[in-house]
Amino acid sequence: MRQDNDSDRPLFMISVAAELAGMHPQTLRLYERRGLVSPQRTAGRTRRYSERDVERLRRIQELTELGLNLAGVERVLAMEQQLEAMRVQMETLQERLDEAAEAMRREVERIEQSHRRDLVPVSRAQVVHIGRRRRHA
Repeated sequence: MRQDNDSDRPLFMISVAAELAGMHPQTLRLYERRGLVSPQRTAGRTRRYSERDVERLRRIQELTELGLNLAGVERVLAMEQQLEAMRVQMETLQERLDEAAEAMRREVERIEQSHRRDLVPVSRAQVVHIGRRRRHA
């Protein structure tokens, strides 16, 4: 499994992760069975928890202390994950929008600079008519 950053590196054995999260190791095993947390495994099949896993365990504990059951916790965590994905997508779209706006501004500036300067607006008073104009009576 590829780690995105140091917070994903598997560091803690189950007893240490449980202590850091303020819960019993058996609770961590239950959460793993429920799919709420997925610690990585060593070659000898020992669980190893990352800092991100410990933060997730603390969030689960926070939600259960608010009165949510594990099904509610699962739903809240899924919605938080979806919200984070949408936030990242929105930032990406905002960056693309900003880039497009800047490109449009540069293109408008380029076009304005390319306009011919040899045409001069003339008012009607400055126009001289040559020849006679026919009048219809």
